[in-house]
Amino acid sequence: MDISVLLTLGRRYGESDEMKKTPTELAGFREILERKQAELTRLWRKRADIAIEKSADQMDEIQYASERDLAIRDVDRESTLLRQVKAALGRIEDGSFGDCIDCDSEISSKRLGAVPWASRCIQCQEAADRNGQERADVSELLVNAA
Repeated sequence: MDISVLLTLGRRYGESDEMKKTPTELAGFREILERKQAELTRLWRKRADIAIEKSADQMDEIQYASERDLAIRDVDRESTLLRQVKAALGRIEDGSFGDCIDCDSEISSKRLGAVPWASRCIQCQEAADRNGQERADVSELLVNAA
Protein backbone atom coordinates (compact mmCIF):
# COMPACT_ATOMS: atom_id res chain seq x y z
CA MET A 1 0.00 0.00 0.00
CA ASP A 2 1.29 3.47 -0.84
CA ILE A 3 2.67 5.50 2.10
CA SER A 4 0.39 8.47 1.32
CA VAL A 5 -2.65 6.18 1.54
CA LEU A 6 -1.44 4.82 4.88
CA LEU A 7 -0.89 8.33 6.23
CA THR A 8 -4.35 9.40 5.07
CA LEU A 9 -5.96 6.34 6.68
CA GLY A 10 -4.02 6.97 9.90
CA ARG A 11 -5.20 10.59 10.06
CA ARG A 12 -8.76 9.50 9.38
CA TYR A 13 -8.71 7.17 12.39
CA GLY A 14 -7.16 9.71 14.73
CA GLU A 15 -3.55 8.59 14.54
CA SER A 16 -0.70 11.03 14.32
CA ASP A 17 0.50 12.38 10.98
CA GLU A 18 3.46 10.02 11.05
CA MET A 19 3.75 6.35 11.88
CA LYS A 20 6.77 4.29 12.86
CA LYS A 21 8.73 3.03 9.87
CA THR A 22 7.84 -0.52 8.86
CA PRO A 23 10.52 -3.15 8.27
CA THR A 24 9.82 -2.87 4.52
CA GLU A 25 10.32 0.90 4.60
CA LEU A 26 13.51 0.50 6.64
CA ALA A 27 14.83 -2.06 4.14
CA GLY A 28 14.11 0.39 1.32
CA PHE A 29 15.90 3.21 3.12
CA ARG A 30 18.82 0.89 3.91
CA GLU A 31 19.14 -0.04 0.23
CA ILE A 32 19.08 3.61 -0.86
CA LEU A 33 21.63 4.57 1.79
CA GLU A 34 23.94 1.66 0.94
CA ARG A 35 23.87 2.62 -2.75
CA LYS A 36 24.62 6.23 -1.86
CA GLN A 37 27.46 5.10 0.40
CA ALA A 38 28.98 2.97 -2.39
CA GLU A 39 28.69 5.89 -4.84
CA LEU A 40 30.31 8.36 -2.44
CA THR A 41 33.07 5.90 -1.54
CA ARG A 42 33.93 5.50 -5.24
CA LEU A 43 33.96 9.27 -5.73
CA TRP A 44 35.98 9.85 -2.59
CA ARG A 45 38.71 7.49 -3.79
CA LYS A 46 39.19 9.61 -6.92
CA ARG A 47 41.13 12.42 -5.28
CA ALA A 48 43.70 12.89 -8.06
CA ASP A 49 42.17 16.30 -8.82
CA ILE A 50 43.78 17.64 -5.65
CA ALA A 51 47.33 17.00 -6.87
CA ILE A 52 49.52 20.09 -6.98
CA GLU A 53 50.46 20.87 -10.55
CA LYS A 54 53.28 23.23 -11.43
CA SER A 55 53.56 25.39 -14.50
CA ALA A 56 55.92 28.06 -15.70
CA ASP A 57 52.97 30.23 -16.68
CA GLN A 58 51.51 32.18 -13.76
CA MET A 59 48.01 32.14 -15.26
CA ASP A 60 48.16 28.34 -15.48
CA GLU A 61 49.26 28.23 -11.82
CA ILE A 62 46.24 30.32 -10.84
CA GLN A 63 43.93 28.10 -12.89
CA TYR A 64 45.40 24.93 -11.31
CA ALA A 65 45.02 26.39 -7.81
CA SER A 66 41.41 27.34 -8.52
CA GLU A 67 40.62 23.85 -9.82
CA ARG A 68 42.36 22.30 -6.80
CA ASP A 69 40.34 24.47 -4.39
CA LEU A 70 37.12 23.41 -6.12
CA ALA A 71 38.16 19.74 -5.91
CA ILE A 72 38.95 20.14 -2.20
CA ARG A 73 35.51 21.67 -1.56
CA ASP A 74 33.90 18.80 -3.49
CA VAL A 75 35.81 16.20 -1.45
CA ASP A 76 34.85 17.98 1.77
CA ARG A 77 31.19 18.08 0.78
CA GLU A 78 31.20 14.43 -0.32
CA SER A 79 32.99 13.25 2.82
CA THR A 80 30.47 15.13 4.99
CA LEU A 81 27.63 13.50 3.07
CA LEU A 82 29.32 10.09 3.41
CA ARG A 83 29.51 10.56 7.20
CA GLN A 84 25.82 11.48 7.25
CA VAL A 85 24.90 8.40 5.20
CA LYS A 86 26.97 6.14 7.48
CA ALA A 87 25.32 7.72 10.53
CA ALA A 88 21.86 7.08 9.02
CA LEU A 89 22.80 3.42 8.44
CA GLY A 90 23.91 3.29 12.08
CA ARG A 91 20.56 4.72 13.17
CA ILE A 92 18.79 1.98 11.20
CA GLU A 93 20.88 -0.59 13.06
CA ASP A 94 20.24 0.87 16.51
CA GLY A 95 16.53 1.46 15.87
CA SER A 96 16.57 5.26 16.03
CA PHE A 97 16.25 5.88 12.27
CA GLY A 98 13.50 8.36 11.53
CA ASP A 99 13.70 10.04 14.94
CA CYS A 100 15.02 13.60 15.21
CA ILE A 101 18.36 13.73 17.06
CA ASP A 102 17.36 17.01 18.71
CA CYS A 103 13.70 16.72 19.75
CA ASP A 104 13.13 12.94 19.38
CA SER A 105 9.99 13.52 17.30
CA GLU A 106 9.52 11.45 14.18
CA ILE A 107 10.99 12.78 10.94
CA SER A 108 8.32 12.86 8.24
CA SER A 109 8.36 10.14 5.61
CA LYS A 110 8.23 12.85 2.99
CA ARG A 111 11.48 14.38 4.32
CA LEU A 112 13.17 10.98 4.58
CA GLY A 113 12.05 10.19 1.05
CA ALA A 114 13.82 13.31 -0.17
CA VAL A 115 16.83 13.16 2.18
CA PRO A 116 17.16 9.61 3.59
CA TRP A 117 20.22 10.59 5.66
CA ALA A 118 18.33 13.40 7.44
CA SER A 119 18.98 13.29 11.18
CA ARG A 120 16.62 16.10 12.16
CA CYS A 121 12.98 16.98 11.59
CA ILE A 122 12.49 20.00 9.34
CA GLN A 123 11.92 22.41 12.25
CA CYS A 124 15.08 21.36 14.11
CA GLN A 125 17.10 21.38 10.86
CA GLU A 126 15.99 24.94 10.12
CA ALA A 127 16.98 25.97 13.65
CA ALA A 128 20.33 24.19 13.30
CA ASP A 129 20.98 25.91 9.97
CA ARG A 130 20.23 29.30 11.55
CA ASN A 131 22.57 28.54 14.45
CA GLY A 132 25.34 27.01 12.32
CA GLN A 133 25.01 23.74 14.20
CA GLU A 134 26.08 21.53 11.28
CA ARG A 135 29.59 21.31 12.73
CA ALA A 136 28.15 19.92 15.97
CA ASP A 137 26.97 16.90 13.98
CA VAL A 138 30.60 16.00 13.26
CA SER A 139 31.39 15.75 16.97
CA GLU A 140 28.25 13.62 17.48
CA LEU A 141 29.45 11.28 14.75
CA LEU A 142 32.89 11.06 16.33
CA VAL A 143 31.39 10.26 19.73
CA ASN A 144 29.18 7.56 18.18
CA ALA A 145 32.13 6.11 16.26
CA ALA A 146 34.18 5.62 19.43
